[in-house]
Amino acid sequence: MISYLEFEKPVAALEARIAELRATAAEGDLDITSEVSRLEKKSAALLESTYAALTPWQKTQVARHPMRPHFVDYVERAFTDFMPLGGDRCYGEDQAIIGGFARLNGRRVMLIGHEKGHDTQSRIRHNFGMGKPEGYRKAIRLMELAGRFGVPVVTLVDTSGAFPGVEAEERGQAEAIARSTEACLVLPVPMVAVIVGEGGSGGAVALASAERVLMLEHAVYSVISPEGCASILWRTAEKAPDAAEAMRVTAQHLLDLKVIDRIVKEPTGGAHRHPDQMAEVLSKAIGEELDALGKLDSRTLREQREERFLRIGES
Repeated sequence: MISYLEFEKPVAALEARIAELRATAAEGDLDITSEVSRLEKKSAALLESTYAALTPWQKTQVARHPMRPHFVDYVERAFTDFMPLGGDRCYGEDQAIIGGFARLNGRRVMLIGHEKGHDTQSRIRHNFGMGKPEGYRKAIRLMELAGRFGVPVVTLVDTSGAFPGVEAEERGQAEAIARSTEACLVLPVPMVAVIVGEGGSGGAVALASAERVLMLEHAVYSVISPEGCASILWRTAEKAPDAAEAMRVTAQHLLDLKVIDRIVKEPTGGAHRHPDQMAEVLSKAIGEELDALGKLDSRTLREQREERFLRIGES
Protein backbone atom coordinates (compact mmCIF):
# COMPACT_ATOMS: atom_id res chain seq x y z
CA MET A 1 0.00 0.00 0.00
CA ILE A 2 1.35 3.41 -1.01
CA SER A 3 2.12 5.92 1.74
CA TYR A 4 1.00 9.34 0.49
CA LEU A 5 2.92 12.54 1.06
CA GLU A 6 1.19 15.78 2.06
CA PHE A 7 1.13 17.22 -1.46
CA GLU A 8 -0.34 13.96 -2.81
CA LYS A 9 -3.63 14.25 -0.87
CA PRO A 10 -5.76 15.04 -3.98
CA VAL A 11 -4.36 11.90 -5.64
CA ALA A 12 -4.98 9.90 -2.48
CA ALA A 13 -8.61 11.03 -2.42
CA LEU A 14 -9.16 9.93 -6.01
CA GLU A 15 -7.51 6.55 -5.50
CA ALA A 16 -9.56 6.01 -2.32
CA ARG A 17 -12.71 6.73 -4.33
CA ILE A 18 -11.64 4.20 -6.97
CA ALA A 19 -11.02 1.55 -4.30
CA GLU A 20 -14.43 2.32 -2.77
CA LEU A 21 -16.20 1.90 -6.11
CA ARG A 22 -14.47 -1.42 -6.76
CA ALA A 23 -15.47 -2.68 -3.32
CA THR A 24 -19.08 -1.65 -3.98
CA ALA A 25 -19.07 -3.39 -7.36
CA ALA A 26 -17.71 -6.57 -5.80
CA GLU A 27 -20.67 -6.69 -3.41
CA GLY A 28 -23.36 -6.27 -6.08
CA ASP A 29 -24.05 -6.49 -9.78
CA LEU A 30 -23.32 -2.85 -10.60
CA ASP A 31 -21.39 -2.10 -13.79
CA ILE A 32 -19.08 0.78 -12.89
CA THR A 33 -16.32 0.02 -15.37
CA SER A 34 -16.66 3.31 -17.22
CA GLU A 35 -16.70 5.37 -14.01
CA VAL A 36 -13.64 3.59 -12.62
CA SER A 37 -11.83 4.02 -15.94
CA ARG A 38 -12.63 7.74 -15.95
CA LEU A 39 -11.36 8.20 -12.39
CA GLU A 40 -8.22 6.17 -13.09
CA LYS A 41 -7.37 8.41 -16.04
CA LYS A 42 -8.06 11.49 -13.94
CA SER A 43 -5.86 10.14 -11.11
CA ALA A 44 -2.99 9.30 -13.50
CA ALA A 45 -3.16 12.74 -15.10
CA LEU A 46 -3.22 14.44 -11.69
CA LEU A 47 -0.27 12.38 -10.48
CA GLU A 48 1.73 13.22 -13.61
CA SER A 49 1.01 16.95 -13.38
CA THR A 50 1.80 16.98 -9.65
CA TYR A 51 5.20 15.33 -10.09
CA ALA A 52 6.02 17.50 -13.09
CA ALA A 53 5.85 20.61 -10.92
CA LEU A 54 7.44 19.54 -7.63
CA THR A 55 9.23 22.18 -5.57
CA PRO A 56 12.72 21.45 -4.18
CA TRP A 57 11.20 20.78 -0.75
CA GLN A 58 8.66 18.38 -2.21
CA LYS A 59 11.44 16.56 -4.06
CA THR A 60 13.27 16.30 -0.73
CA GLN A 61 10.19 14.61 0.72
CA VAL A 62 10.03 12.20 -2.22
CA ALA A 63 13.75 11.40 -1.84
CA ARG A 64 13.06 10.52 1.81
CA HIS A 65 9.90 8.50 1.12
CA PRO A 66 9.88 5.44 3.43
CA MET A 67 9.00 3.15 0.51
CA ARG A 68 11.68 4.50 -1.85
CA PRO A 69 14.01 1.73 -3.11
CA HIS A 70 17.30 1.49 -1.22
CA PHE A 71 20.58 -0.28 -1.86
CA VAL A 72 19.31 -3.79 -1.05
CA ASP A 73 16.31 -3.28 -3.35
CA TYR A 74 18.53 -2.38 -6.30
CA VAL A 75 20.86 -5.28 -5.52
CA GLU A 76 17.86 -7.61 -5.71
CA ARG A 77 16.37 -6.10 -8.86
CA ALA A 78 19.22 -4.70 -10.97
CA PHE A 79 22.26 -6.80 -10.05
CA THR A 80 23.09 -10.49 -9.79
CA ASP A 81 25.65 -12.63 -7.96
CA PHE A 82 26.16 -10.06 -5.21
CA MET A 83 28.88 -11.19 -2.82
CA PRO A 84 29.05 -8.86 0.21
CA LEU A 85 32.45 -8.11 1.70
CA GLY A 86 32.48 -6.82 5.28
CA GLY A 87 34.80 -5.08 7.68
CA ASP A 88 37.41 -2.37 7.37
CA ARG A 89 40.25 -4.59 8.72
CA CYS A 90 40.86 -1.89 11.29
CA TYR A 91 37.95 -1.56 13.71
CA GLY A 92 34.78 -3.36 12.68
CA GLU A 93 31.80 -3.71 10.37
CA ASP A 94 29.43 -0.86 9.50
CA GLN A 95 26.03 -1.88 8.12
CA ALA A 96 25.21 1.65 6.94
CA ILE A 97 27.58 1.15 4.00
CA ILE A 98 27.41 -2.16 2.16
CA GLY A 99 29.66 -3.37 -0.63
CA GLY A 100 30.90 -6.33 -2.57
CA PHE A 101 31.36 -7.86 -5.99
CA ALA A 102 28.28 -8.13 -8.21
CA ARG A 103 27.28 -8.44 -11.85
CA LEU A 104 25.37 -5.85 -13.86
CA ASN A 105 23.97 -7.41 -17.03
CA GLY A 106 26.80 -9.95 -16.90
CA ARG A 107 29.48 -7.31 -16.27
CA ARG A 108 31.52 -7.74 -13.10
CA VAL A 109 31.50 -4.64 -10.87
CA MET A 110 32.37 -3.57 -7.35
CA LEU A 111 29.08 -2.33 -5.90
CA ILE A 112 29.12 -0.03 -2.85
CA GLY A 113 26.31 2.01 -1.32
CA HIS A 114 24.36 3.32 1.64
CA GLU A 115 21.49 1.32 3.10
CA LYS A 116 18.86 3.02 5.26
CA GLY A 117 16.59 0.09 6.05
CA HIS A 118 12.81 -0.22 5.63
CA ASP A 119 11.44 -0.86 9.12
CA THR A 120 12.42 0.11 12.65
CA GLN A 121 14.62 -2.91 13.23
CA SER A 122 16.51 -2.68 9.93
CA ARG A 123 16.87 1.10 10.18
CA ILE A 124 18.53 0.77 13.57
CA ARG A 125 20.79 -2.02 12.25
CA HIS A 126 21.83 0.11 9.27
CA ASN A 127 22.02 3.29 11.39
CA PHE A 128 19.55 5.01 9.01
CA GLY A 129 22.20 5.00 6.27
CA MET A 130 24.58 7.25 8.22
CA GLY A 131 28.04 5.82 7.72
CA LYS A 132 30.67 5.62 10.47
CA PRO A 133 34.45 5.78 9.91
CA GLU A 134 34.68 2.00 9.60
CA GLY A 135 32.07 2.13 6.82
CA TYR A 136 34.09 4.59 4.76
CA ARG A 137 37.30 2.68 5.46
CA LYS A 138 35.55 -0.45 4.22
CA ALA A 139 34.60 1.46 1.06
CA ILE A 140 38.25 2.46 0.61
CA ARG A 141 39.33 -1.16 0.98
CA LEU A 142 36.80 -2.31 -1.61
CA MET A 143 37.72 0.42 -4.08
CA GLU A 144 41.41 -0.48 -3.78
CA LEU A 145 40.48 -4.14 -4.31
CA ALA A 146 38.53 -3.20 -7.44
CA GLY A 147 41.47 -1.20 -8.73
CA ARG A 148 43.82 -4.12 -8.15
CA PHE A 149 41.66 -6.50 -10.18
CA GLY A 150 40.57 -4.03 -12.86
CA VAL A 151 36.88 -4.10 -11.88
CA PRO A 152 34.77 -0.95 -12.40
CA VAL A 153 33.17 0.62 -9.33
CA VAL A 154 29.47 1.51 -9.02
CA THR A 155 28.20 3.41 -5.98
CA LEU A 156 24.58 4.03 -4.93
CA VAL A 157 24.41 7.06 -2.66
CA ASP A 158 21.51 7.53 -0.26
CA THR A 159 22.34 9.16 3.06
CA SER A 160 21.30 12.19 5.06
CA GLY A 161 24.98 12.51 6.01
CA ALA A 162 27.77 10.73 7.82
CA PHE A 163 27.04 9.70 11.42
CA PRO A 164 27.63 12.73 13.72
CA GLY A 165 28.03 10.79 16.97
CA VAL A 166 30.88 11.26 19.44
CA GLU A 167 32.21 7.75 18.85
CA ALA A 168 32.49 8.43 15.11
CA GLU A 169 34.51 11.59 15.76
CA GLU A 170 36.72 9.68 18.18
CA ARG A 171 37.50 7.14 15.45
CA GLY A 172 38.37 9.79 12.85
CA GLN A 173 35.21 10.48 10.86
CA ALA A 174 36.60 13.48 8.94
CA GLU A 175 39.80 11.66 8.03
CA ALA A 176 37.90 8.58 6.85
CA ILE A 177 35.61 10.69 4.63
CA ALA A 178 38.58 12.59 3.17
CA ARG A 179 40.46 9.37 2.42
CA SER A 180 37.39 7.80 0.85
CA THR A 181 36.99 10.84 -1.41
CA GLU A 182 40.67 10.57 -2.34
CA ALA A 183 40.27 6.84 -3.07
CA CYS A 184 37.50 7.67 -5.55
CA LEU A 185 39.61 10.29 -7.30
CA VAL A 186 42.69 8.09 -7.79
CA LEU A 187 40.89 4.94 -8.91
CA PRO A 188 42.55 3.38 -11.98
CA VAL A 189 39.22 1.88 -13.10
CA PRO A 190 35.93 3.41 -14.28
CA MET A 191 33.61 4.68 -11.55
CA VAL A 192 29.93 5.58 -11.81
CA ALA A 193 28.11 7.10 -8.83
CA VAL A 194 24.33 7.41 -8.62
CA ILE A 195 22.43 9.58 -6.14
CA VAL A 196 19.34 7.39 -5.68
CA GLY A 197 17.75 9.24 -2.75
CA GLU A 198 19.40 11.75 -0.44
CA GLY A 199 22.94 12.88 -1.16
CA GLY A 200 23.86 14.52 2.11
CA SER A 201 27.10 16.38 2.80
CA GLY A 202 30.53 14.72 2.92
CA GLY A 203 28.89 11.41 3.70
CA ALA A 204 27.64 11.39 0.10
CA VAL A 205 30.68 12.99 -1.56
CA ALA A 206 32.91 10.27 -0.08
CA LEU A 207 31.21 7.74 -2.38
CA ALA A 208 30.30 10.06 -5.25
CA SER A 209 33.60 11.58 -6.42
CA ALA A 210 33.44 9.72 -9.73
CA GLU A 211 34.00 10.71 -13.34
CA ARG A 212 30.30 10.04 -14.00
CA VAL A 213 27.75 11.18 -11.41
CA LEU A 214 24.14 10.29 -12.15
CA MET A 215 21.09 11.36 -10.16
CA LEU A 216 17.55 10.06 -10.09
CA GLU A 217 14.95 12.58 -11.18
CA HIS A 218 13.52 13.17 -7.70
CA ALA A 219 16.69 12.69 -5.65
CA VAL A 220 18.41 15.57 -3.81
CA TYR A 221 22.09 16.38 -3.29
CA SER A 222 23.34 19.09 -0.94
CA VAL A 223 26.08 20.13 1.49
CA ILE A 224 23.61 20.17 4.39
CA SER A 225 19.97 19.19 4.91
CA PRO A 226 17.36 21.90 4.29
CA GLU A 227 16.40 21.72 7.98
CA GLY A 228 20.02 22.15 9.05
CA CYS A 229 20.53 25.08 6.72
CA ALA A 230 17.32 26.74 7.92
CA SER A 231 18.33 26.28 11.55
CA ILE A 232 21.62 28.06 10.89
CA LEU A 233 20.29 30.91 8.73
CA TRP A 234 16.86 31.54 10.22
CA ARG A 235 17.16 29.81 13.62
CA THR A 236 14.14 27.64 12.78
CA ALA A 237 13.69 24.40 10.84
CA GLU A 238 10.30 25.66 9.63
CA LYS A 239 12.15 27.56 6.91
CA ALA A 240 13.38 24.27 5.39
CA PRO A 241 11.31 24.75 2.17
CA ASP A 242 13.00 28.16 1.64
CA ALA A 243 16.41 26.62 2.31
CA ALA A 244 15.80 23.81 -0.18
CA GLU A 245 14.90 26.39 -2.82
CA ALA A 246 17.96 28.55 -2.09
CA MET A 247 20.43 25.63 -2.04
CA ARG A 248 19.28 24.29 -5.42
CA VAL A 249 19.27 20.70 -4.25
CA THR A 250 17.39 19.11 -7.18
CA ALA A 251 18.82 17.10 -10.04
CA GLN A 252 17.64 19.70 -12.54
CA HIS A 253 19.49 22.51 -10.74
CA LEU A 254 22.63 20.43 -10.24
CA LEU A 255 22.80 19.42 -13.88
CA ASP A 256 22.83 23.12 -14.81
CA LEU A 257 25.65 23.69 -12.31
CA LYS A 258 27.59 20.69 -13.74
CA VAL A 259 27.65 19.00 -10.35
CA ILE A 260 26.10 15.92 -11.96
CA ASP A 261 26.36 14.54 -15.47
CA ARG A 262 23.00 12.93 -16.11
CA ILE A 263 19.45 12.72 -14.75
CA VAL A 264 17.88 9.26 -14.68
CA LYS A 265 14.12 9.60 -15.21
CA GLU A 266 11.85 8.03 -12.59
CA PRO A 267 8.47 6.38 -13.24
CA THR A 268 5.49 8.70 -12.86
CA GLY A 269 4.86 9.20 -9.15
CA GLY A 270 8.43 8.41 -8.10
CA ALA A 271 10.64 5.34 -7.83
CA HIS A 272 8.70 4.06 -4.81
CA ARG A 273 5.59 3.42 -6.93
CA HIS A 274 7.37 1.24 -9.51
CA PRO A 275 10.64 -0.11 -8.04
CA ASP A 276 11.04 -2.85 -10.66
CA GLN A 277 10.73 -0.35 -13.50
CA MET A 278 13.12 2.03 -11.73
CA ALA A 279 15.71 -0.72 -11.30
CA GLU A 280 15.50 -1.60 -14.99
CA VAL A 281 15.99 2.02 -16.08
CA LEU A 282 18.87 2.51 -13.63
CA SER A 283 20.57 -0.69 -14.76
CA LYS A 284 20.47 0.46 -18.37
CA ALA A 285 21.81 3.94 -17.51
CA ILE A 286 24.74 2.59 -15.49
CA GLY A 287 25.53 0.08 -18.22
CA GLU A 288 25.66 2.81 -20.86
CA GLU A 289 28.06 4.88 -18.77
CA LEU A 290 30.33 1.90 -18.08
CA ASP A 291 30.38 1.04 -21.80
CA ALA A 292 31.64 4.55 -22.60
CA LEU A 293 34.17 4.64 -19.76
CA GLY A 294 35.49 1.16 -20.50
CA LYS A 295 37.22 2.51 -23.61
CA LEU A 296 39.43 4.87 -21.56
CA ASP A 297 42.78 4.14 -19.93
CA SER A 298 43.60 4.81 -16.26
CA ARG A 299 45.34 8.11 -16.92
CA THR A 300 42.41 9.48 -18.93
CA LEU A 301 39.94 8.39 -16.25
CA ARG A 302 41.84 10.28 -13.54
CA GLU A 303 42.13 13.35 -15.77
CA GLN A 304 38.39 13.29 -16.43
CA ARG A 305 37.65 13.21 -12.72
CA GLU A 306 39.96 16.14 -12.10
CA GLU A 307 38.45 18.15 -14.94
CA ARG A 308 34.83 17.51 -13.98
CA PHE A 309 35.31 18.67 -10.40
CA LEU A 310 37.33 21.73 -11.39
CA ARG A 311 34.62 22.90 -13.81
CA ILE A 312 31.73 22.64 -11.34
CA GLY A 313 29.86 25.93 -11.19
CA GLU A 314 31.31 27.34 -14.39
CA SER A 315 28.76 29.34 -16.39
